[in-house]
Amino acid sequence: MIFVLPIRTSIRPWRTPYANYALIAINIFIFAMPFISPFSHERIIETFMLAPAQPQMWQFVSYAFLHSGFMHLFGNMFFLYLFGNNVNDKLGNVGYLCFYLAGAIFSAIGHSLLRFSPVVGASGAIAAVTGAYLVLFPQTLVTVFYWFIYFIDTFEVSALFFIAFKLIFWDNIVERRITNVAYDAHLCGYVFGILSMLGLLAIGVISQSPFDLWAMIKRWNRQRIYRDVVTTGYDSFAGQRVMKTVPDKEVKLTPEQQQIQEKVRQLRDAISSRILERNLAASAAIYLELVRLDGSQILPRQQLLDIANQLVSEGKHTEAAQAYEFFLAAYGNYEYSEQIELMLGLLYSRYLDKPTEALRHLEAAAGKLTDPGQTKMCQEEIAKLRG
Repeated sequence: MIFVLPIRTSIRPWRTPYANYALIAINIFIFAMPFISPFSHERIIETFMLAPAQPQMWQFVSYAFLHSGFMHLFGNMFFLYLFGNNVNDKLGNVGYLCFYLAGAIFSAIGHSLLRFSPVVGASGAIAAVTGAYLVLFPQTLVTVFYWFIYFIDTFEVSALFFIAFKLIFWDNIVERRITNVAYDAHLCGYVFGILSMLGLLAIGVISQSPFDLWAMIKRWNRQRIYRDVVTTGYDSFAGQRVMKTVPDKEVKLTPEQQQIQEKVRQLRDAISSRILERNLAASAAIYLELVRLDGSQILPRQQLLDIANQLVSEGKHTEAAQAYEFFLAAYGNYEYSEQIELMLGLLYSRYLDKPTEALRHLEAAAGKLTDPGQTKMCQEEIAKLRG
């Protein structure tokens, strides 16, 4: 038997998530009501739970603020705190509150259509929040605590994998063994959270990021089109048939230069293969070997960006800054260049102690950022550097 529990994520909200804190406080207050009021816990449950056989309209919301016991409450509030804070930060307080209540209602409707048993608990709404986290922050890392016989330790895994495989597929589809658990309400919540966030990103209601799931899907589609077109002899980026150019005069390379050239080719091919496998850790390690061998090598745009982000997540700040600098030099017209400028500014300011370089990049980002949280963070960092 193995016990697995996520305990933290690799990002923190830039703004205080007041709406999420308020939801947690309301859930705790309602659970404590029997201790401070004449109403018993059983009476509150019977009155406000969702009864699919004869549902009242208000029960589609009220059920989500009830819990059957302390562990039920604690587990739900822990996951709400873990994943809800950053979603609150992204959506804003009003948007997050509306999204949370909509997730509760959608989960209740799904449960009522599929099951006839009464239901209480915030799990469906929290599943919607967790699904939103998967879409908005799929490349962040989740630190997971595990306990297996005598072995106790932690490991890190991407949020995309942990939420999609462990929370959705394994816990709610494969391991449906615990009685009195509204698995279908959970799944409906996940579906609502994932699809609604993808939709809002696609139509631009929520500011897009190069790191969210929508951006990943678009990159995958571009790579798919590129692979399909290249196999027919066309370069999709140049828009023309690929032709081999024959130099007027063949440049003779020394055996050592030929060996280096072949090694560079092998390393670039290895990086492309690892990127397609989504093994970013391996591709980043190969990239560092490549730039040590030949510092003039520039990768394709998305490969270089993915590797730079991976280096940041591994704490290799100097190497990450160099990769971002290469990126801006080669792809200065990138549509999200302000995000790269912001990341570089933060790296130079917080980790590399290079205030001059930090100010240069932060000031370049300040006028272009559209996300209020990022704008505030950028301005605060500039003010701190100027002292």
